[in-house]
Amino acid sequence: MEETITLDYGSGGLRTAELIDRLLVPAFQNDALAALGDGAVLENSGAPLVFSTDSFVVTPWRFPGGDIGKLCVCGTVNDVCMAGGAPRYLSLSLVIEEGFPLRDLEEIVASIAREAKRAGVSVVTGDTKVVERGKGDGIYINTSGVGFLRAPGLSRDAIRPGDAVLLSGSAGCHGAAVLMARGELPCEGELLSDCRPLHELSEAVLAAGGVRILRDPTRGGVATTLNEFVEGGALTIELDEEAIPVDPPVAAACDLLGLDPLYSACEGRLLAVVDPARAEAALAALRRTEGGEGAAIIGRVTKTRPGCVVLRTALGGARILGKLTGAQLPRIC
Repeated sequence: MEETITLDYGSGGLRTAELIDRLLVPAFQNDALAALGDGAVLENSGAPLVFSTDSFVVTPWRFPGGDIGKLCVCGTVNDVCMAGGAPRYLSLSLVIEEGFPLRDLEEIVASIAREAKRAGVSVVTGDTKVVERGKGDGIYINTSGVGFLRAPGLSRDAIRPGDAVLLSGSAGCHGAAVLMARGELPCEGELLSDCRPLHELSEAVLAAGGVRILRDPTRGGVATTLNEFVEGGALTIELDEEAIPVDPPVAAACDLLGLDPLYSACEGRLLAVVDPARAEAALAALRRTEGGEGAAIIGRVTKTRPGCVVLRTALGGARILGKLTGAQLPRIC
């Protein structure tokens, strides 16, 4: 590890994994943490619980298709869903910089309330802090989520050769939309964040059966998330480049800046690894559900290159997709 923390440690890629594996997991050793899922599954006297927490520092706080208020609800709701939970309750903690406009805060709170209602969750506790002018970049938000476990056993250990890899829609929309909001991206066409709660999509795909693991590809994008499924193991994920949905404005924006949509964040998509016998049923379930109309089977699990994600290109070649290195898109969530 480096001597000081750099932006790369917050990228969701290699440096983030290094920070977690070398510092945080050894310090707080327990089985729930060691699973390193989007949320922790916790046993109790009744139904098992799913618990997750996340902090949001996106800049600017308003972007095409959403804002930090919508994002903080969706991000935490989605983490609970990806761990197999049905989300019910949220906490809300605000860190506000002195001088932040009250009108903007009212807009953010209204957005939180609207999105919580949409996702069927209640904000039941919270905290507010104000820091000195120049010390907070406007506003930061932390949310934690609690839900009830509805799909036990979702894990990378459940993945088998032959399984299908599904993506619920276009890759990379959120990261590209935030860049546009910063004025860093001249873009033709409509470019909106995919920010949305995944409670309905996750419920639909789980009902189809055969799901091995779910994950939303946020920081580090689709490529980094899929690496987390197979790294250090005997399995390979092989992707078909032509099967991966990428909206034209996202593709154009990434081409312009030399970025790869597979490393650009999503905030309203899910990845599912599914038993091949249930793959078509899972795909149909996603496509019938709002937000999953563009779902596709994008690859398969094999054993050709153990521990690797391999992209089969449109030209007939292949390249290995590693985890994100460097802070490609800092402060996107």
